[in-house]
Amino acid sequence: MHFVIMGCGRVGSSLARSLERGGHDVAVIDQDEKAFRRLGTAFEGRCVTGVGFDRDTLVDSGIEGAYAFAAVSSGDNSNILAARVARETFGVENVVARIYDPGRAEVYQRLGIPTVATVRWTSDQILRRLLPHGHVPEFTDPSGTVVVAETPLAASWIGRTYAEVEDVAHGRVAFVVRLGEGFIPGADAVHQEGDLVHLVVQRSRFAEVERLLDSPPPPH
Repeated sequence: MHFVIMGCGRVGSSLARSLERGGHDVAVIDQDEKAFRRLGTAFEGRCVTGVGFDRDTLVDSGIEGAYAFAAVSSGDNSNILAARVARETFGVENVVARIYDPGRAEVYQRLGIPTVATVRWTSDQILRRLLPHGHVPEFTDPSGTVVVAETPLAASWIGRTYAEVEDVAHGRVAFVVRLGEGFIPGADAVHQEGDLVHLVVQRSRFAEVERLLDSPPPPH
């Protein structure tokens, strides 16, 4: 799969190397050509010098065929603008933006852009949002048999109850993050656009559950 990363600082370069080690094709955008030195001589991906929310720059990075886009530059406004252009102009579904001001998180969530604030930043958190399938669980019990993981749902699940989600997943909805606020849903709670759903499932069924929830729900 092809990934585009805007920002070649410590986080962006680490993310790019991690994705390339995973066998993916990666393009990195940065305004400062010297920043690409952080990628090291072994990096074989594409380095594009330019502004990450500029259409021509994004086209040069291969955004039209990208599976996911990560905006991890040092500017909140640039990151959210680039993420919106990637999603709204080029139709990239999997996007994530880094922010330095956690107070803006709710605004960004309303725009449908998953964000990660600096205070809880790790490359694993970014990878979870870029790679809906097979991502690293957030928690695994000591025996290694049960996991808690953020699990994306297909758009067709919007309007269906979380009780239905649990029936299909044969698991439990641990909590949901909506507009930056977490809550434990009741049986009648309905999945809304932008909800981040965290499931408790058997580790051995994790990949299967992701496939099921990435597909349309069963008819009523």
